[in-house]
Amino acid sequence: MKKTILFFVAITLFGCKKTTTETKNNSISQESIYNLTSKWKTQDNKTIELKDLKGKVTVMVMIYTSCKAACPRLVADMRDIESKMPKDKLSDLNFVLVSIDPEVDTPERLKAFAKANYMDAPHWTFLQGTKSTVQEFANVLAVKYKQIAPMDFSHSNIISVFNRDGELIHQQEGLGVNNKETVDKIIETVNN
Repeated sequence: MKKTILFFVAITLFGCKKTTTETKNNSISQESIYNLTSKWKTQDNKTIELKDLKGKVTVMVMIYTSCKAACPRLVADMRDIESKMPKDKLSDLNFVLVSIDPEVDTPERLKAFAKANYMDAPHWTFLQGTKSTVQEFANVLAVKYKQIAPMDFSHSNIISVFNRDGELIHQQEGLGVNNKETVDKIIETVNN
């Protein structure tokens, strides 16, 4: 009888341990952007949440399509980073551009911008939110922006890298800077 009771206690303990591990593996850490429940429109007019990006390493920047100063350089920096990725790893990456001008940057405009800038491969995603979701997300990334004219914004120039679980692991600040550290961090993260 004692052996039977010990057997059931052991099964219960191992069963609980497995459930705890499964719960832990499916949970989202407190540092993850996937905790944000805001809705976004892609350049294909699909509604997504940030957690839909889960499972891939994400490289992200905030821009707006009518920008004539910093944004073209940020776009070039994102394309340069993409060009330095091993081709067989591109399917493990998300390159995401979030508009800080959601009123002007409609999904249709974002799609045209993506095509004009050769950013229409499956690993590129453009996001349009609302003023409040964009502000919330900018605060999470420590990106500052301010509208200074009807179609002009002053903004931070930051490219952020997130691991597969949506945790910020690296930021590159500036325009046209040496991106070796960023590229190395992305490749290291993709290979883990």
